[in-house]
Parts: sequence; C-alpha cells; structure tokens
Amino acid sequence: MLICGINSSHTASAALLRDGRLIGALQEERPTRQKNRRGFPEQAIERLLQSQGLGWQDVDAYVFGGHGSYANTTSTTNEGANRMRGYKAVAGFGGQIKQLLQKTPARRLVHHQRRERHIERLLAHGVDRQKVFTIEHHRCHASTAYFGRPIDEDALVITVDGAGDSLCATVSLPKPGGRLERIASIHEEHSIGNLWEVITALMGMVPMEHEYKLMGMAPYASGDRVEKAKQLFSSAFELSDGTWRRAPGVPNSTFAYEFWRNRLEFTRFDYICAGLQSFTEEFLTAWVQGWLQKTGRRKLRLSGGVFMNVKLNKTIGELPEVDDLYIFPSCGDETNALGAAWAYLADIGKAESIEPLDSLYLGPEPSAEQYQQSAERARELGWTVATPGDLEEAIADLLSQGEIVARAHGREEFGARALGNRSILADPSRPDVVRIVNNAIKCRDFWMPFAPSVMSECSDRYIHNPKGFTAPYMILAFDSRNTPEVKAACHPEDGTIRPQVVTRDHNPKYHRILECFHQKTGRGALMNTSFNIHGEPIVSSPADAIDVMLRSGLLHLALGPYLISKPRPS
Repeated sequence: MLICGINSSHTASAALLRDGRLIGALQEERPTRQKNRRGFPEQAIERLLQSQGLGWQDVDAYVFGGHGSYANTTSTTNEGANRMRGYKAVAGFGGQIKQLLQKTPARRLVHHQRRERHIERLLAHGVDRQKVFTIEHHRCHASTAYFGRPIDEDALVITVDGAGDSLCATVSLPKPGGRLERIASIHEEHSIGNLWEVITALMGMVPMEHEYKLMGMAPYASGDRVEKAKQLFSSAFELSDGTWRRAPGVPNSTFAYEFWRNRLEFTRFDYICAGLQSFTEEFLTAWVQGWLQKTGRRKLRLSGGVFMNVKLNKTIGELPEVDDLYIFPSCGDETNALGAAWAYLADIGKAESIEPLDSLYLGPEPSAEQYQQSAERARELGWTVATPGDLEEAIADLLSQGEIVARAHGREEFGARALGNRSILADPSRPDVVRIVNNAIKCRDFWMPFAPSVMSECSDRYIHNPKGFTAPYMILAFDSRNTPEVKAACHPEDGTIRPQVVTRDHNPKYHRILECFHQKTGRGALMNTSFNIHGEPIVSSPADAIDVMLRSGLLHLALGPYLISKPRPS
C-alpha cells in the first residue's frame, strides 16, 4: 500500500510510505529554493514520486495533516516580512475583529474553502477524490512521537506547538492497535508557542522562523533583570491540575503584539530572551512533570514545534521521573506529513505494519549524471576536480589541516538539521573556526552556537549523558565535556552541546570521515553546520551545491564522488 502524507501549511512537506515503511520525505523549500515555503507541496510530491518511478495515480491514499492547516497562498520571497507585518496588523482594531471571527462558523468555512483548493491541486493530477483523507493536526504530531520509535504502550505522548486545529498542546496514552487516547488538551488561545512568535516579531526577527535565535541569546544574560522579565511572562499564565491558561486580562498571544510591546518596551533585548527561555523551561517542565506523576509513566514521547527548543528538552530530560526520552526530530509542522500517514495506517487497522524511523536521509538521491554535470561546471569555472580513491580519508586530511569542507553526498536530510549529507564541516578545536565559517558562508548572528557531529565511540568523551539518551538528530542538548576539543561546536556562554551522535550503521561514509579524522588528530568530533547561505534553504541538488560554493568563500566541496577545490584568494 502506497500512502502520501502532506503538510500544506508553513514548512510545506510530503512523505511517502510503502507498506508501512517510510521511503521518502521532502520539504517544498528544497526544490523551490524558498525557505520555509508554505502551501501545497506540489514539487516535493512530484520529486518523491519520480524518485520511485511512480505517478500521482499510483498512490492509494493522500493524507493531509490538519483540518485547518492549509495555507491561503504559496510563499513569496518576502514571506518573513509578510509574517512580521501580519503580527503588527492584528494588534489593532482589525485584529480584535479577527479574534472574534475565530470563534464563529466563518473560521470553519474559510478552512473548508482552503482545503478544497488544495484538494483541487490533487485532482488536477488525476487523483480520485475518494483517496483523499485528513488527520487532525495534533494527532499527527502525537503519531510522529509514538510511531517514530517502536510501539510502546507504556509511553506518555505529549505535543506542544503554536497552534493547530484550535489546540496548542495535548496529552495522550497509547492503547492497543496503535490507538492514542487523548486525555487532555489546551486551546490555542493559551498558546506559549504563539507567545514565542510574538516576542520574536517584537525583537525585529521573523516569527515562525527565528525563535531559535532568542533561545541562542538567552544564556548571555542573568541576574535580577532577567528574573524581572521572567516574572512578566510567568504572571501571564496560570498552571493548575494538568492544564494551563492565560491569566485574566492577558490577550490571546496571537493578538498580543501591543500588549507585550507595552510591557517590555524598556527591557533590554537579552533580558527579554533570557526571561522568556527561563519561563518556558520552568513552566512547561512543571506541566510535563505533573503528567508524568499523574500517569505514573516514565517513558516520554514528545513532538510539536515548541520541542525544537533543545534547552527545554534538556530540562525535561533531567526530570527524575524520566527514564526514557524520545523527541521526534525536526518536530515542527514539516513532520506532520509523516504523522498523517502513520495515523492513517493506524485508522485502517495497520499500525503493526509501521516501521519506526531509522534515518532522516529521506530525500531523492542525485543521479551520477547530476554529479558529473556539476563537476563539469566546476571545471568550467577553473576549479580543481579530483576523484580520490579514498574520498572520506581525503576529506579528513583537509579537515585535520584546518580546512573547511562542504559535503553533499547521497540522500539529503529531511527537516531543519543537516546531518552530514548536506553539511559544512570543520575542526571544532580551532579557536578561529566560527569566525572563518561565518565570514566564508554562514553570516550567522554573532551569538548563535554551532553544533557537533560526534562518532558514537567518543560520545562519552564529549557529552554528559547520564541517562544514556540516544542523540542522532540534534534535538537534545547536554552539558559538554572536554570542551576545548569541541569548543567551536558548543554554546559560547554556557558550554552546552547539541550533538549528532553518528554510528557506523546510521551513516557509514560520514562515520568513516569522523573515524579518519580521529585517527589523524585524536579528536572524534567535527563542527557540523548546514550547507546553505544564511536565510536560504539547505542545498538539495549538486547544482545547488555548486551555486552556493560560487557565491561564498568556501574552498572545498566533496560532491558525490568528487572533491572540488577553488583557488585560494591571493
């Protein structure tokens, strides 16, 4: 049975399952080259089907994630600016009207009309309408958390995000047959995820995209003024008996731009970030802890965009009630394409056929011809193109000599994190490597940390992980060890680390690069950052890789079987 899961809101994406096994997943931003592209993921679906030699009519079921998760339009290159204008617009009288309309049947009518437009895109490809289904938004998130690991009926499944199908959080217990029984939910009017979006907009950044920058800034501030900012946020929410809600007089976060601007107007930006992060960790960790105690469960499964906050995840993982923690990787709405497909299988009685996630290398694999064409393009540009007999050792040689190497090889990663196949790599022990990488290509905000890839055999050397949580996807943060060896891949202020632990089975060739680097230097970790120019999607095709190399200061690129080098600037 062939199933295509679809997320057609922001971070649009598609996933393809055959007989319960995930065979491909892709975000629409990759083929369109528009970051966080929203709307119907037509190109992503097309590329996934083509990679399997399939057509649109070969699919047995198309499953949308979310009844209200249908973007009104596709994205534009100014999507971030549009979102910022949107938050400011709803702060006034128009926003009050919109807030009232959200509680009327008009909202359902708008969602229905948008859904029909997206279904029409499927029908235009000859898809039978009887093959189109929809799964509720937070059930999709919960399904990723539950089915991403082998089924375990002793787990507690929790979701938290900005909003989806009128909710911002849920709590569920597994039942036989892959069913998830929802035992609690919180309405979107009380969303902490939406609070982060509003504060991100207030900071002059792009909501639903740059929240991670606030988390990155938070450790730089401390003291009484941080505590004062934290109390402003804490006083806006009330936690009681397994639920939370806004305090009296606090508006729905979506419409609270002016409310928070007035309260934070004379508070320094780093105090705001630190206060918001501290509040979020304390508040949501207490809420999760309450449900662990109430249910007696000790195995925790989490999903939803709020859990992209790795420092929150660290705090939750340190709870004495948690023995086992699994957070679905890249757990924003992009993964609801996977959750929709898995939930549909459970609905038709085929939960036992679901194979848990074993890798995020889910994009279509470039062809030998694509690699060759890009190598020819590099030669035309006057670059050196070699085909080393042992490419992985050649990469490790360059890295051990202090060079920075981009790598584009095999199937691309799905989601927000680069995991070695579309990565820029460097020696994290070099004190100047962050400056060099930023100047050459990344241009990241000065306060933002990088992250490491660590060979599994060396993980205890660099990561303080007393509970032995698995960490292959950069979704968990830990305290670091032997910090000088991985200094460039730790947070500069608090020394925490957000690792990708690489096993030989998970990615043999990438593991071998780490292994060769370890043999040459005695260090078993590399700095790994996504292969893209800041503000653009991660590279997808070999042509994308050449384009980024052309527009940046990168000197070395491992592209498929080729090792490409540019002349060093004089």
